[in-house]
Amino acid sequence: MAALVIVKDLTEAASYCFTSGIILKSLKESITIVLYKEEKKDYSLLGSYRLIALKNTLVKVLEKYIVNIISKAVEEYGLFF
Repeated sequence: MAALVIVKDLTEAASYCFTSGIILKSLKESITIVLYKEEKKDYSLLGSYRLIALKNTLVKVLEKYIVNIISKAVEEYGLFF
């Protein structure tokens, strides 16, 4: 439901970012957490951990928007072999 309300403004903001080349610092940041992998014998090894990157939700939406634009261009111009 919220998507229907913000889609126009979000599209305009995304288009502005892409055409101007300005990307907000907050959109480039993420939080990375470290989790133990279960049943590992030696936690002094790096392979005993899993890194999880928590990205900004708005970045995920913008990435999807970019992927859709690129996909349409690939299909339209037959760029995929």
